[in-house]
Amino acid sequence: MELCDLSAHELSLLLRQRRVSAVEVLESCLQRISQVDGRPGSLEPGAPQPEDAERVHAFITLTAERARAQAETVDRRLAAGEPVGLLAGIPFTVKDIFCVKGTPSTAGSRILANFVAPYTATPVARLEAAGALMLGKVNLDEFTYGSSNESSAFRPTPRNPWKLDRVPGGSSGGSTASVAAGEAPLSLGTDTAGSIRQPAAFCGVVGVKPTYGRVSRYGLIAFGSSLDCPGPIARNVVDAALMLQVIAGPDPHDSTAANLPVPDYLAALEEGVRGLRIGLSPDYFRITFPDAVRGEYDQQPIPGEIEAAVRRAADILADLGAEIVENVPMPNTRYGIPAYFVISRVEAASNLHRYDGVKYGYRTPQPVQDLHEMYRKTRNEGFGLQPKLRILMGMYVSAAQYSAQYYQRALRVRTLIRRDFEQAFDPQGKYRLHALLTPTTPTTAFPVGAVYGDSVLMQYADQLTVPANHAGIPGISIPAGLDHEGLPIGIQFLGPDFSEALLLRIARAFERATEEASWRRARPEVLQRLVA
Repeated sequence: MELCDLSAHELSLLLRQRRVSAVEVLESCLQRISQVDGRPGSLEPGAPQPEDAERVHAFITLTAERARAQAETVDRRLAAGEPVGLLAGIPFTVKDIFCVKGTPSTAGSRILANFVAPYTATPVARLEAAGALMLGKVNLDEFTYGSSNESSAFRPTPRNPWKLDRVPGGSSGGSTASVAAGEAPLSLGTDTAGSIRQPAAFCGVVGVKPTYGRVSRYGLIAFGSSLDCPGPIARNVVDAALMLQVIAGPDPHDSTAANLPVPDYLAALEEGVRGLRIGLSPDYFRITFPDAVRGEYDQQPIPGEIEAAVRRAADILADLGAEIVENVPMPNTRYGIPAYFVISRVEAASNLHRYDGVKYGYRTPQPVQDLHEMYRKTRNEGFGLQPKLRILMGMYVSAAQYSAQYYQRALRVRTLIRRDFEQAFDPQGKYRLHALLTPTTPTTAFPVGAVYGDSVLMQYADQLTVPANHAGIPGISIPAGLDHEGLPIGIQFLGPDFSEALLLRIARAFERATEEASWRRARPEVLQRLVA
């Protein structure tokens, strides 16, 4: 294996033992990027090339010189015997929804294509302060609006390293693709309706959505301010815990960041699951799809391979000493997407008002007669289809004559979803769960172009992840097998507020128990095909 294929905690051990240098680790990652990534996403990519379909295309901006300077600093400190941070010498990528001083911070949109951030987001600053090496900014759905990474204005858009004709998921598709392809051990993503967990499941990596407020949102370009959660993406649970340890915690710049101490996420990782109560809900084994012809919703069982992976995981955890609690009712899960449609679009429309071509970002080059015309042309040219749809929908459902009918009702549904989880996790209640085990996604990665253009159907790719965002609770997605096409299947663990340490512990127990599983041996073969 190349250095770039080792985990963050393995690399950290080698670095501290002085068996490798930070520069060597960095150069290995840069070499992998040159082998598998292809041309970075741009606004003017030219005609699609045949080789584009054979590359990952995770990056928008590569910051190699910044990373080299950081690596040299780490090596000097290690050579001098000076203390270094928890992630010293570990490369990472950043979803391009975070501001990083001196770099283009585009949100995957034309309207911010020329915006160079004047400051650095708190999670990125904490990673760099811990000695991590920032490789660059990776692609995403425009303003995080999507579940496949196909809505980005920067083309070519990322592809799934497991099968390059499949999407990596979204909106953190560039992040999960970069980690799965061995371009970086870690990536910083965001989760608003499942945008860390869903692409993590599609790409066979680990993704953590922390409790709302556990990680600062300062410097995050907002989508849905009451839903957005920055979080780690990694190849295994230990690495995810390492990264969360660094980025979590209070922040005076963000009033919504929880003013609570950060526990030691690594301390209890190996304690196992004996005595824990882990629930299964029938409401997560049914998927809902809109029927546009009848104007109704159809429910059908989740694909058998995905349900089998979840039940296999439950059996493994039971063998390890956990108590599996069946038939936990989560009746409002089915309403997660309709409520999200309303709430997220109201918040998106509000957040997008600031992009007007006056203070920063894109401004129309066309001649205009007045300020109103400048606004109109700038926003029409700068925004892609998805932001425009969300602005229009958000303004419609929040209008005075419709607010009670849509927005207020959606907020009440959100409360009901939260109540489902509170009842399941209530230590004095009927179920007394420590965690809920569910599928992460209703399907495995779908083909490029198969769903894009149908905003409603695309949104339903997040139907099993979005309830956690409504409730504000933490969740973790981990790989749990392959389907008949050799594509990763993800399972997720959901827990009560600020239970990240417990979820990481459960996920680690499953990960250790399946280290020798045949599907885990498929990843090296995927990497060999990519490099070849």
